[in-house]
Amino acid sequence: MIVGCVKEIKKYEYRVGLTPDNVKEYVAHSHVIYIETGAGVGSGFEDSDYIEAGAEIMPDAKSVWDASEMIVKVKEPLEEEYDLMREDQILYTYLHLAANRPLTEALINKKTRAVAYETIRGESGDLPLLKPMSEVAGRLSIQEGAKCLEKHLGGVGLLLGGVPGVRRANVVIIGGGVVGINACKMAVGLGANVFVLDNSLNRLAYLDDIFEQRITTLFSTAGAIERAVAMADLVIGAVLIPGAATPKLIKKEYLKRMKQGSVIVDVAVDQGGCCETTRATYHDNPTFVVDGVVHYCVANMPGGVSHTSTTALTNATLRYGLLIAGKGVDTAAKSNPGLMLGVNCYKGHLTCKEVAGTFGLDYTEPSSLMN
Repeated sequence: MIVGCVKEIKKYEYRVGLTPDNVKEYVAHSHVIYIETGAGVGSGFEDSDYIEAGAEIMPDAKSVWDASEMIVKVKEPLEEEYDLMREDQILYTYLHLAANRPLTEALINKKTRAVAYETIRGESGDLPLLKPMSEVAGRLSIQEGAKCLEKHLGGVGLLLGGVPGVRRANVVIIGGGVVGINACKMAVGLGANVFVLDNSLNRLAYLDDIFEQRITTLFSTAGAIERAVAMADLVIGAVLIPGAATPKLIKKEYLKRMKQGSVIVDVAVDQGGCCETTRATYHDNPTFVVDGVVHYCVANMPGGVSHTSTTALTNATLRYGLLIAGKGVDTAAKSNPGLMLGVNCYKGHLTCKEVAGTFGLDYTEPSSLMN
């Protein structure tokens, strides 16, 4: 198969869909690889690295899109890329369609076969291609949140771990999944008072066991969230419903009870966010203030640590990418039920149930469309 990888054009996005090591693997499996010139520079990979690995460098994105049967990306196509997509072409990337109706409609209209990293399921029911970026985002959320607490950035002027004789910051993490547990590791390591809310008692028991007496676990209800954010210095929104829009668990009215200069880091922003006041920001201007509360809502947080993120992501995506390139998306998906769940749009049909429910659009079971 002819596989292409283009440079990401989302603002301050430095990750890339294929590394030179990935290219070597595809080439070893007899696939042809086209890389847009400069695609990997932001992650520390030069064109010469890709050439040495066996790829052909193309002068621009259009050349790659036009020549490739499958496009491997990191982020969802932006509006200026919609016209580059074509019928039957395979698009393999993060899509987050539940927060993006225009892209959903564009993929349907273009009749592209779109496979979303974030809805592919592993053998145990996990989300193997979302996990590495959730790990990065969870850890970054504490790093960035701690920075935002500094006075000159609008925060209350509080050191996360305090010092002897001065209180530590209260960190509230809403959601105990992959993002939440990685945020928890960082916050505990920095010496904060950590509170984790989740609506699964089994998950709370697990977190309580692994962190022992170093955190407080709370069952998540509207009342518990309202009380927790009121006493928080830093709130991490780590909520995920795979493929669907994130529920708004932090109401705007709660902000009036929060401390002036406290911080919310909404990691769920790429699925719409779990705070009613969330709106997407970028790395160059990552924060805004509502009712005295600093909001950090960068939708591509892992892009800020692009070398780490690219390597972690492509370690996970390579397996499924090779499967799709080797068998074609139809045969590959039919042979792997978890991969079938990643097929979000297929030849003019919306094939992700959660996205269809979010927008009130018709849903078609993907397997019914495949020969």
